[in-house]
Amino acid sequence: MELTLGAAIGAIIIAVVASVLGGIVGGLLVGAKHIGKELAAMMGGFYGPIAGLWGVVLGLAILFATTVVGG
Repeated sequence: MELTLGAAIGAIIIAVVASVLGGIVGGLLVGAKHIGKELAAMMGGFYGPIAGLWGVVLGLAILFATTVVGG
C-alpha cells in the first residue's frame, strides 16, 4: 500500500478532530471539579492536539520513510 498525499492529509485532519475531542473529554474528567467545566474543556481542547497531532505526524513520517526505503 502506498501512502498518498490525500491519505496523509485525511489522517492529519482526523487526528486533529480526534485529539481535540479527546482533550475536551479528558479535561472534563480531570479538571471540571476544580477549575470548572468550561475552563477544563477549553484547556483540554487546546492542549489535546499537542500530543495527538504530533504522534500521527511522526507515525506518518515513519510510514513514509519505510515505504520509500522498502519500496
